[in-house]
Parts: sequence; C-alpha cells; structure tokens
Amino acid sequence: MAVGPVEYLVVTFPGGRFADAIAPVLAEAVASEAVRILDLAFARRAAGGAVEHVERGEMDPQGLVPFDPPDDRPPGLPRITELGALEGLPEESAAALIVWEDLWSVPLTRVVEAAGGRLLAHERVPADGGDDVITLLERLADLKQRGVLTDEEFSAQKTRILAD
Repeated sequence: MAVGPVEYLVVTFPGGRFADAIAPVLAEAVASEAVRILDLAFARRAAGGAVEHVERGEMDPQGLVPFDPPDDRPPGLPRITELGALEGLPEESAAALIVWEDLWSVPLTRVVEAAGGRLLAHERVPADGGDDVITLLERLADLKQRGVLTDEEFSAQKTRILAD
C-alpha cells in the first residue's frame, strides 16, 4: 500500500480555544481529501503545573474535526507528552499535535514505486524561507546526541529558539 509523506505540527494556543479557532480548517483539509489525520493529541500546562495530556473531547467538544484513529497508523509517530518542544509551553495554554499523511501525493508515490523508484527525501520549506522551529529543534537534538553540545549549551540554544 502506497503511503504519502507523513508530517506533524505542534501549535499552541491560549486556554482551550482549539475547537473554535483551528478545528474548522482541519475539517476542511480532511473533507478535501488532501490529508488524512493520523493522530490528533492535546496537552496543557496549568498555572505552575507540568505539561499534561488532555482528552480530545475537551478541546473539540462539538467534534468539529472528523478524526477516528486509523487502523493502519504507522508506527513511530510522535507522542505529544514526549515532545521536547512543549517544555516551552506557556502556563495556562494548550498545545495540539497534528500528524497527517499527505494524500494528494499517494498517486505519485504509487507511480514512482511502480517504476522501481522510491521516495528519497521529503522536506518542508517554511514560507519565509528560513528554518521552522521543529527543524531547528531536531538539528539541535542531533548535535546534542552526537556530543557536539553539552546539556547546558543544548538548553540555552533550545530556550533561544523557542523564544524567537
């Protein structure tokens, strides 16, 4: 079975404003069959508290985003409570992790595979031409993992990236 590229996005927003602000746009993307949502998860940081998982029904009580976890969910997808990016989540705000498959590219993937090819690279170029926060954090984590950065250097750089 051909699968399109899988991407994820983490967005933050004050309080529980997900459903009225973001859900209609996600619903439209799903309805247009451009994407298939593979995972949709929420977290919140209360005043003075740690990041905690929030049930989808609390953030989207009207069920505006048509999301049923697929049976063929790819393994290894990120979990919202395990994302280092959420360490900078402001108090009294929430975050959504949206993981999706680009369905528009599935026919192209099938043709490439039928011709003996394979998807070698898939990169997202930010609209402003610079690196997005997720890309910068991934590069920073790689540097730390390879021993190029100390824990202190990593923390300082991560704080700088999240503050920008």
